[in-house]
Amino acid sequence: MSKAAVVYWSGTGNTEAMAEAVCAGAKDSGADAELFTAGEFDAGQFDAYDAVAFGCPAMGAEELEDGEFLPMFEAVKAKLSGKRIALFGSYGWGDGEWMRTWEDECKSLGAVLAADSFICNEAPDEDALNSCKALGAALLEK
Repeated sequence: MSKAAVVYWSGTGNTEAMAEAVCAGAKDSGADAELFTAGEFDAGQFDAYDAVAFGCPAMGAEELEDGEFLPMFEAVKAKLSGKRIALFGSYGWGDGEWMRTWEDECKSLGAVLAADSFICNEAPDEDALNSCKALGAALLEK
């Protein structure tokens, strides 16, 4: 059985709801999936998973949250090459620039995006949660 981690930071609960749906989608597809906040996950755990989904909302001027999420992500960046990952998050303004920048950075580090990243404006509705489940299911597809 493949192992997946879903690692997220959420300030309002929107990205948390998305993370729960991503994890459920991975589990529904047969993966041994675990959910972690950014504060619960570190680079030492990264290699234990076949794939990792990262979720972070847009903050400030369309940037990753820098108190907990960014330090954790900086610590795992050196391990991204060849790893299957997925990216997701919510936003309240802008046009998703933070996600495009994040995707480009991950690709430049050699990460394998398992599916198109997914973003939603504000709280995820049922369609958005279904898209998150599909993202989780795609995480370990080959």
